[in-house]
Amino acid sequence: MLKSGAERFIRESYAFEKRRELAASDDGFSRDHWRSFAELGWLALPFKEEDDGLGGSAVDVMLLMEQFGRGLVLEPYLSTILMAGGAISSMGSQSQRKRYLPAIMEGKSLAALAYVEPQGRYDLADINTKAEIDGKGWRLSGEKSVVLGGGSADVFVVLARTSGALRDERGLSCFVLERGMDGLTVRDYRTTDGNRAAELTFDAVALEPEALLGPEDGALPFINAVIDRATAAVCAEAVGIMDAAVEKTRAYLLQRKQFGQPLAAFQSLQHRLADMVIGLEQTRSLAYVANIRADGDDPVERARAVSAAKAEVARNGTFVVANAVQLHGGMGVSEELDIGTFFKRLHMINALFGDRIFHIRRHEDLVA
Repeated sequence: MLKSGAERFIRESYAFEKRRELAASDDGFSRDHWRSFAELGWLALPFKEEDDGLGGSAVDVMLLMEQFGRGLVLEPYLSTILMAGGAISSMGSQSQRKRYLPAIMEGKSLAALAYVEPQGRYDLADINTKAEIDGKGWRLSGEKSVVLGGGSADVFVVLARTSGALRDERGLSCFVLERGMDGLTVRDYRTTDGNRAAELTFDAVALEPEALLGPEDGALPFINAVIDRATAAVCAEAVGIMDAAVEKTRAYLLQRKQFGQPLAAFQSLQHRLADMVIGLEQTRSLAYVANIRADGDDPVERARAVSAAKAEVARNGTFVVANAVQLHGGMGVSEELDIGTFFKRLHMINALFGDRIFHIRRHEDLVA
C-alpha cells in the first residue's frame, strides 16, 4: 500500500517537466506536495507511536525512498524527516519532542540538521563550531556547510563542541535553533542536482538552557545513528534512480532504430543492458540489508551494512547511470530528458555521508 501510493503520486504529480519548474522556484520544491505528504502519513512514518507517529521501520522508509528516487523528488524528506526529525526523535526530551515533532509531522514546520563543516570531510567529530556556557545558557559561534534543506528550514539542529579538542569524539552536543535568531545567518544555494542546501553562520547566538538536545558532550553516538539511517535511505533512493534508468534505457533501445532495426537487436547493447541489470540487483540486495540493519541495536553491524551498501551504490550506481546516458546518445545529456538528472543526483548521493573510499575503509576497519 505504501509503495503503490508512492508510485501513484510520482506517476500523477511528478512529471519531469513539473519537477524542472519546481527546482527553479523560490523554495526549490512544492509546499502543496509537502502538505500532501503529511495527509498521506509519510511525514509521520518513521516517528514513534508515543510521539503520535506511525512507528514505521527503516524498511518502510526504504520503500518510499525508492519511489522518490524514481521521481527525482525535491521535497526535503531526507533533511526534515530523517535527519533533523530523526535527531529530535532520538535525543529530545518529552517536552522537546512535543514542541517540534507534531508541527514537522503535520507539514507545518521544516527542519535541517547542521553537522558538516568546511574542514571536516566525513569525520563527524571534526567540529570547530563551539557552544560555550554563558550564564544559565549558551553562546554558539562557528559555521556549517552543506546544510541540506537549510534554506527553507525554520528549525535547525546544530552539532557543536562543548568540550574537548578538535576531533575528540567526546565533547559534542546538539542544540535546537529557530530561524530569525540574532546572530544566525543562512545563505541558500542550489546544488548541481537541482536540490537546495545552505551555509550557516553563528555569531555568538544566545541559546536558552532548553536549547540543548540530548546529553551534554554525548551527542556523537546519536548523530552517528541518524547519519547511518539517512545513508541507508539514500541507498534506497539510489536503487530507485538506477531502476528507472534501466527501465527507460530498455524502452529507448527498443524504440530507437539504426540500420533498419531497433538498437535492442544489437548483441553488444544487449550485453550492456544485462550488465546494468546485474549492477542494479546487486545494489538493491545490499540496500535492503542496510535498511534492515538500520533499525538494529548493534551499531557495528549497522555501520558495516550501511558502508557496504553505500560503497556499492558508488560503484554500480555510477556504472548504471553512466551507461544509461551513453546509450541514450546526445539526448542523454539534454535538459529535456530525466536521464541526465538521474546522473547528477546519483553523483550527489555518492558524495553524501561519505564517498566510496570512505565507506570501503570504514567497512575494513569494522571487520578487522
